[in-house]
Amino acid sequence: MAQSGFDRRRVNGPSESFQPTFDDGLEESSDLYDNWKLGEARRKRHPGDIRPIFLQTGFIKQANGSAYIETERTKIACAVYGPRQSKSSSYHETGRLSVEVKFAPFSSLVRKVPIRDAEDRSIANLVHQALASSVRLDTLPKSVIDIFVTVIECDGIESCVAAATVAASTSLAKAGVEMLGLVVSCAGAVVGEDVWLDPNEEEARLASGMLLCACMPALGVTTSVWQTGRVLPAKALLSLQLCQDRCSDIHQIVALALHED
Repeated sequence: MAQSGFDRRRVNGPSESFQPTFDDGLEESSDLYDNWKLGEARRKRHPGDIRPIFLQTGFIKQANGSAYIETERTKIACAVYGPRQSKSSSYHETGRLSVEVKFAPFSSLVRKVPIRDAEDRSIANLVHQALASSVRLDTLPKSVIDIFVTVIECDGIESCVAAATVAASTSLAKAGVEMLGLVVSCAGAVVGEDVWLDPNEEEARLASGMLLCACMPALGVTTSVWQTGRVLPAKALLSLQLCQDRCSDIHQIVALALHED
């Protein structure tokens, strides 16, 4: 006699099953929040400290310039091709900067699909905005410079944008593109009364607002500022100042990596 509810066209599950248990990591985040409430600094770092930076140039031989940057769990590879003649039929007096960002499928806890989405485009726009004013595009008529950024591992969108900006600027310098100065970037998170620089994804969840600053420390010029969330004007100015001060240290790391290569 046939079993009731049995479907021969599909793979039927076992008669007894149990609902899976998921670990969403809320316990770890709550512990971090409790430590902050007790007045302790965030784990292993003071509010004004940034994560250690590893930067290597020239690892992609086929590209005109390349760089690999790693800040703990954020790992990004960047390659620059060009300047080359634009395929566009219209003539333009200034060159064009093209930025494309792709996430590896294993770059985050949720598997990424191998197609471009809104998040890829938003990061590419932020990197382009930070770099556009530093490149001498007026000396490259009817030319295009292609920047390809591959996110191998992502630990927070803000840190990803900052690391991608540093890697892209380093790759441009390695390719011999004429620039006004090296562009570096740093993010700050407003958590309570403190400003935590270079936050990771876990720390960013506790922030009421975020501020991302890109600048050319050698010239003292800010190229881009991006702010999200709710931040009071006084906190925004403080975050901007702290990020600019830390960008000077990052600039020395980039200059040293280019000099040693």
